[in-house]
Amino acid sequence: MRQFGLIGYPLSHSFSQKFFTEKFLQENIVNANYTNFPIPSIESFAALWKKNPNLEGLNVTIPYKKEVIPFLQHSSAVVQEIHACNCIRKFNNELYGYNTDVIGFEKSLLPFLEPHHTHALILGTGGAAAAVQWVLQELNIQFQLVSRKGNAIDGNTLEENTLEKNAEMKSSISYEQLNKSLVESHTLIINTSPLGMFPNVNEAPPIAYEGITAKHHLYDLVYNPTETLFMQKGLEKGATVQNGLAMLHIQAEESWAIWNAKM
Repeated sequence: MRQFGLIGYPLSHSFSQKFFTEKFLQENIVNANYTNFPIPSIESFAALWKKNPNLEGLNVTIPYKKEVIPFLQHSSAVVQEIHACNCIRKFNNELYGYNTDVIGFEKSLLPFLEPHHTHALILGTGGAAAAVQWVLQELNIQFQLVSRKGNAIDGNTLEENTLEKNAEMKSSISYEQLNKSLVESHTLIINTSPLGMFPNVNEAPPIAYEGITAKHHLYDLVYNPTETLFMQKGLEKGATVQNGLAMLHIQAEESWAIWNAKM
């Protein structure tokens, strides 16, 4: 039996397990199963593979997207650049690391992009934010990071908008610095933080929502609930919105393609 699974901690709400269990049933894939592995520490990572000799691939979620990298023998170019891995394949007893966040985010975002979406705000600075930065850089969309504390000297957008420069300077502004004018001028806003995720459905990133217009597009990587308070506030201003569910579906299918690709 081919074994696949998900590592993270905690794993109380797993999209991946439900997705793959249903996929295997619908596509009559009878020689595979998918299991959650809620490991409380990355120190359990190596032992996990030994205890499960049929394990061929893993998805990786919070908080291990960066912590798994030292265990990999091979990493994709994206993993090397953004230092985040969310998909692992075992082949010839060696571990190969990939990042499907970038593919899922880009493919799900493209149908909503308009020519005026030239400047973006990225809310949050975690592993998912790194993938978002990489995609926006590829699409030539300028971006500004926003975090709880912020550490940009003057609160302005970086002159050199590269992932390497952002990572090096760790330049972000705080939510307090994110005024109406900045919100108005950044018509693409991506929430990569867990704010608003179930069960905390009454929370939303503390931005100046009065600056949102009908030209804005709000992308919430949260998928539970399907319409977050962040999205609701955008809809009230006439903006287009989307949640992270399509991204997750694309990521999952990409993982399956990676696990079954010829090496």
